[in-house]
Amino acid sequence: MATNFDGLRFSHWQTELRDDGIVVLAFDRQGASVNAFSQDVLIELAAIIERLAIDPPKGVVLRSAKTSGFIAGADLKEFQEFDRKGTVNDAIRRGQAVFQKLAELPCPTVSAIHGFCMGGGTEISLACDYRVASSDPSTRIGLPEVKLGIFPGWGGSARLPRLVGSPKAMDMMLTGRTLSASSAKAMGLVDKIAEPAVLVDAAVALIGSRPPRPFKQRFTGWISNSWLARQILAPQMTKQVARKAPKAHYPAPYALINVWKTAGGKGIQGRLDAERKAVVKLAGTPTARNLIRIFFLTERLKGLGGKDHGIAHVHVVGAGVMGGDIAAWSAYKGFNVTLQDREQRFIDGALSRAQELFAKKVKDESKRPAVAARLKGDLAGDGVPLADLVIEAIIENPEAKRELYQAVEPRLKADALLTTNTSSIPLTELREHIQRPAQFAGLHYFNPVALMPLVEIVQHDALDEANVKRLAAFCKALDKFPVPVAGTPGFLVNRVLFPYMLEAATAYAEGIPGPVIDKAAVKFGMPMGPIELIDTVGLDVAQGVGAELSPFLGLTLPAALATVESGKRGKKDGQGLYKWENGKPVKPQVPSDYKAPDDLEDRLILPLLNEAVACLHDGVVADSDLLDAGVIFGTGFAPFRGGPIEHVKAVGPDALLEKLKGLQARHGDRFAPRPGWDNPVLRQPTA
Repeated sequence: MATNFDGLRFSHWQTELRDDGIVVLAFDRQGASVNAFSQDVLIELAAIIERLAIDPPKGVVLRSAKTSGFIAGADLKEFQEFDRKGTVNDAIRRGQAVFQKLAELPCPTVSAIHGFCMGGGTEISLACDYRVASSDPSTRIGLPEVKLGIFPGWGGSARLPRLVGSPKAMDMMLTGRTLSASSAKAMGLVDKIAEPAVLVDAAVALIGSRPPRPFKQRFTGWISNSWLARQILAPQMTKQVARKAPKAHYPAPYALINVWKTAGGKGIQGRLDAERKAVVKLAGTPTARNLIRIFFLTERLKGLGGKDHGIAHVHVVGAGVMGGDIAAWSAYKGFNVTLQDREQRFIDGALSRAQELFAKKVKDESKRPAVAARLKGDLAGDGVPLADLVIEAIIENPEAKRELYQAVEPRLKADALLTTNTSSIPLTELREHIQRPAQFAGLHYFNPVALMPLVEIVQHDALDEANVKRLAAFCKALDKFPVPVAGTPGFLVNRVLFPYMLEAATAYAEGIPGPVIDKAAVKFGMPMGPIELIDTVGLDVAQGVGAELSPFLGLTLPAALATVESGKRGKKDGQGLYKWENGKPVKPQVPSDYKAPDDLEDRLILPLLNEAVACLHDGVVADSDLLDAGVIFGTGFAPFRGGPIEHVKAVGPDALLEKLKGLQARHGDRFAPRPGWDNPVLRQPTA
């Protein structure tokens, strides 16, 4: 039990009445390392606010008693349970009511924010009169609910536009981006920034001074929410959102804009009612359920490795696009890195690209030299005996890789890990002469390294499980999601993706225009069309993966991938299946009367689903959740569909099997159902 308050005891709140008459209310959720709002937390808070309203103190400061941060938002596990029971409306109504009672207290209130302040944490802060934020870099303020398929439902969408003006408020909520303390202050969301040690003192000082909001901010808050502003701005916002998120796939941002447009001029209760009704409706959509499930999958991936990786020095062999970018990202994330290649010109090119990454990522120019100093070119390979981890990223040639291992392994420290970035070669082919197979694994990154969140940890039967955990912890330190996979050809992501890309190349060879193929895939929800993807990956890389996987999967390479002309490898050469200018494809015009084949989407997507089912059957990953996570974060597979296995469950395996058999009859045995369609997992309820 926490601190006594006027004869009552609370499980989740500590209260302190200071000598100056100010109450400090500290959130300390019982039995949890992180603060999140549950219904019992809100019930206790309601009781406290009721007593404060009866006998108001001189002011109230709201802070976190946790060292981990302020408030992470709502308890999403509890939210899922409310969704199952059909009680989301009651849960949202309670949160709104408690925060509104806080806003109505007859004394000044200040939220003292240190560390993460997300969702409900930001919403309760908006219900306070003032907000003070810690200057610590860990302080980030956001309303990321749109990434969960909903939008702020405890008053965030009702209050933020009036506080900072609708353009800034809507941008923050529509993107789900988080703000530093300084950005939040510049926006007008935060009133003051203070050092962590004096955060409460700064909050108390605000209560004493009670500064009015600047006139410009008050005027902007009024004028940008007027009827005329809402009619003008709402269509512009909708148009902007439509460029990135189709309404059929992601309804939340459109619902948020509509609520603001139709109810933004009402009083606070009218705005809260409109917000609640819309969020309740969104919470029951498959998109929200799948995106919340994906949130929990990310939490699972983050927890795979713990923190103990014992890696300080990373040595990368191969300064091509992948190796160079792996080295640069590792240095950016705090590791000392040496980068080796057979010629200095390759190293110089990689170091030049690294400087571009550092310039983009390290905003403080004074800190860039220290980051850059962590990455050193190493033509002679002097970093090998110093390394805790060696990452091989040379050409996809088993013989060349084995030769390199024979040269490198004798020079390694006793506990150093040797890894390969191979994208498809089975590790049993590569470990033939490895002396310490327990310390040899695959670390398969995806291109572009700085953007793709997944790393496959490729295993084999002689790999020590403790080293899998070390590598998972290393991935976590890089802000990447690790997924342990079996070392069979193609592992998980490329094995699932290859039949999809192969069918796209086959359709292209048949004369179906590339833009039509790409449009069909994007309509399904893929982030990029497969023809554009082949060019982006590189036809030479696709050919190399295809040579490894085609025999394993019993498939044949179409002409577009069987022979790759020099200088026409795709985006990197400026010419591939498309012409490329300034890093973007120049797609040919398709005649307006061209009609795409009715089964084109099925031809593209079903091979991917078919192979995902086979991967689950073959035990490439431990379970269907890891498979869905790997394919979503490794390929961008339509997140709102929840991953390939979740999609199979939602549509129904029997219906998809019939479609596969139909495609097999029309187009050939490459569509023959793979083993695993009888897996009972496919018939379990969806999220």
